[in-house]
Amino acid sequence: MAKNITVIPAKVNMTNLAEKLEPQQKRMAAYCRVSTDQAEQLSSYEAQVNYYTNFINGHPDYEMAGIYADEGISGTNTKKREQFLKMIEDCKKGKVDMIITKSISRFARNTLDCLNYVRQLKELGIGILFEKENINTLDPKGEVLLSILSSLAQDESRSISENSTWGIRRRFEQGKLHINHTKFLGYDKNEDGELVINPSQAKVVKRIYQEYLNGHGPQRIANILKKEKVPKWNGSYNWHYSNIKRILTNEKYKGDALLQKTYTVDFLSKKRAVNDGDVPQYYVENSHPAIIDKETWEAVQQEMERRKEYGNKHGIDKVDHANDKRPLSGRVICGHCGKAYWRKLWSNTSAKTKWYVWQCSEKYRVKGVVGCDNTHVKGDVLYEAFINTYNTVVENKEAFIEKWTKMIQGEDDWKRVTAKRFNNHFKEAEYITEFDPGLFYKTVEKLTVFDSTKIVVSLLDGSDIECEIE
Repeated sequence: MAKNITVIPAKVNMTNLAEKLEPQQKRMAAYCRVSTDQAEQLSSYEAQVNYYTNFINGHPDYEMAGIYADEGISGTNTKKREQFLKMIEDCKKGKVDMIITKSISRFARNTLDCLNYVRQLKELGIGILFEKENINTLDPKGEVLLSILSSLAQDESRSISENSTWGIRRRFEQGKLHINHTKFLGYDKNEDGELVINPSQAKVVKRIYQEYLNGHGPQRIANILKKEKVPKWNGSYNWHYSNIKRILTNEKYKGDALLQKTYTVDFLSKKRAVNDGDVPQYYVENSHPAIIDKETWEAVQQEMERRKEYGNKHGIDKVDHANDKRPLSGRVICGHCGKAYWRKLWSNTSAKTKWYVWQCSEKYRVKGVVGCDNTHVKGDVLYEAFINTYNTVVENKEAFIEKWTKMIQGEDDWKRVTAKRFNNHFKEAEYITEFDPGLFYKTVEKLTVFDSTKIVVSLLDGSDIECEIE
């Protein structure tokens, strides 16, 4: 028996039909982006904004829903594109029916990002018109073609990144610097793009190097500059340990430049990593005017290494921890075990008195067990030892100046710089009667306590002066 098929027509809703037949304007938004902040690119950005403004306002089927534009931002991902993300949010809020953009490469060069956002918007019934590729994402064939073209756009981004990296490395090979001078204390750039010294900022840099050689640590230097309201490169006074440490270790202050200290690991994420030999580095000597002479710069690096070795030798984690309230911290060493002395607060309950003493850190490291048997010593005794030592040098300055003169003629940068400092200081130095933290930092390496009657004060010039404790 033959099949009999009857077609049951759909019901026609005349109200809805009338609404569909009546033309409605679509709320169209435009997205524009340029990938750099160079002048020629910004003119392209302005041209895109003007073009889409005129296009949408001049088309009878469209109603302006906004122009979203990011300038000076890479298109390889969407994380930092504020206007792009605002456009997506407005789409989710129902403020946009259609988006128009110049090309896939303007919208995104990352295939995954591109397809994710296309699908999100498609689910909301919002299409994207890519003018250059002539693609409407609401077209059934659009997503297949879009996937192919966005992959090509991502590959184009990779190629551009590789070409850019190649160009940068060729400039490095030629010794050409690319430095953000606005965040580089001590330097400006002239009309030719060359580094030139900023005199007022250079004074601050020189002071930081001198303060460090005078015995102060990076944190103490930061505190001094903050207290005195000495401005940083950005005009603020909020100095930190890291600011000082970077300045003290930056080879550019001696007029040289180590290029490619970091490199881009992934062109999509723009993630950078410290270059530990993964890609070539280039060291350019005398690439620009120096603020710090090479002898002083090298002396600072040696001083850093000396303090590190000193800390390791005597079990001190923070060699630069000393301050005006605790000037002896890390500088008092046990003559028996070689470890540091710690300051302890002692008290007499019946007499209601308290006082500070210095005691070997190994003496009672294990509770109830006497470790090192060296004696404790009062802080006043240590202060007196320094005063006597300083006055001894002043009294015998001629003999010491002869010693420093020979050191200045040597090959060791740190010894030469130290000898020059001592020579310049003690030429005009006079006897002191009170403990001065500044003079202590500038001249003393350590005080070694051997027993209840003997302390040896070691100066930074290598001299050891024995003091008797009464």
